[in-house]
Amino acid sequence: MEASEQTDKRRAGRKVTMYKLDFKHPVHVYFVGIGGISMSGLAEILSSEGFRVSGSDRQESAMTGRLRDLGIRVLIGQREENITPDIDVAVFTAAIHPDNPEYKAVRRLGIPSLTRAQLLGQIMANYPMSAAVAGTHGKTTTTSMLSEILLEGGTDPTLSIGGIYDRIGGNILVGHSCNFVTEACEYTNSFLSLYPEIGIILDIDADHLDFFKDLADIRRSFHQFAAQIREGGTLILNSDIDRPEEITDGVKARVVTYGSSPESDYYPSDITYDGFGRPTYTLHTAHPRAGIPAEQRISLSVPGEHNVYNSIAAAAAGDLYGVDRKTIAAALQQYKGTERRFEFKGERNGVAIVDDYAHHPTEIAATIRAARKLHRDRVIVAFMPHTYTRTKALMKDFAKSLSLADEVLLADIFPARETDTLGISSQTLADEIHALGHTAVYLGSFSAIEDYVKKNCRKNDLLITMGAGNIDTVADDLLS
Repeated sequence: MEASEQTDKRRAGRKVTMYKLDFKHPVHVYFVGIGGISMSGLAEILSSEGFRVSGSDRQESAMTGRLRDLGIRVLIGQREENITPDIDVAVFTAAIHPDNPEYKAVRRLGIPSLTRAQLLGQIMANYPMSAAVAGTHGKTTTTSMLSEILLEGGTDPTLSIGGIYDRIGGNILVGHSCNFVTEACEYTNSFLSLYPEIGIILDIDADHLDFFKDLADIRRSFHQFAAQIREGGTLILNSDIDRPEEITDGVKARVVTYGSSPESDYYPSDITYDGFGRPTYTLHTAHPRAGIPAEQRISLSVPGEHNVYNSIAAAAAGDLYGVDRKTIAAALQQYKGTERRFEFKGERNGVAIVDDYAHHPTEIAATIRAARKLHRDRVIVAFMPHTYTRTKALMKDFAKSLSLADEVLLADIFPARETDTLGISSQTLADEIHALGHTAVYLGSFSAIEDYVKKNCRKNDLLITMGAGNIDTVADDLLS
């Protein structure tokens, strides 16, 4: 019998249990969906630690090219024959379903597997000073701000960010210290695989209702996340969330709060904005100590009041990492944002074009309010709703938030992982906006939106392409 056949038979009878990576004895790890923003980062970290890494994705991308440049084998197309007996453990994302041919092959061969979140948790366990940034909004921005602080402070961190961050040339940086920073996503309770030293909760809103039952269910998960912070660690919590005491109840970690109230441990005052909507404020610290002054003037290079609070959360974490306050202030001022977070794309015939990832009513409102501070004649939003479930569950909230714009142009709903339309469309959302007395046009296709913009947008308008799907291609097409 061939050795590979013996391995197949042995694994086929093996009980599949939680696999534990041993970083002192690297093995062959296969990523199903290796080109994803998070999966590619984890693959890069393991490769740097001496693991043999390979994987597959459905199409070529900048991420797959980057991984190949690092010597990682990437297969395009997910096929049963890609799964070979020499693979020691496979890693899946939540997007991989049991009918996926590689998923079926892993199960047939009895190869151990981990979810992306489980792998992230095991990687994090190797870093004594790890921070996980959670919250329904602002994770990528706050993670990037904290990353900028740690880089400027010379702490040599390992970073895993959910967006492209120019300073590190991608979404991942492998450092050589005990410091680690990552985003912590609540979807499918992924963040419950993490046990950080520092946990940050930015806010808690109703979202991902295709997985969570309701807001109460979401809050229970965030409470569990807070409870999993390592003993002796710190929870940095936005005190402006509803009933914060429910999140901190029974939590063993030290709780540090930030928010709009002077009763918080960190809070701002004297917020002003320049002509581009970029805020400057005074950061107050309730319990100053050596190297941490009671007050610090902070200026940001990204617009919006929401970024004041994102930066305060990052500054509070920077204090825990031992970065001095002047360095924190300098880092926050030089932070220019990540891709698709109020990203200025260019101008066409006097129309400024900005792209933003906002896909929840709270994020949409914050983005439009930030845009208002740029003093353009009109703010026009080209919006692509993300998933039928979210659109239906939050329909009235979407209409209210989008009504803050002067005009809304609607693309068809981006289905993502869903197929059921639930009997709604973007026309339904347009009708809701009309009912509030505001202007919305359902156009459907990107080409129709582009034609409308060319004919109707005027000099000194601001156009925002908005959504978690591929609506950013509208901005690119208009500028090309």
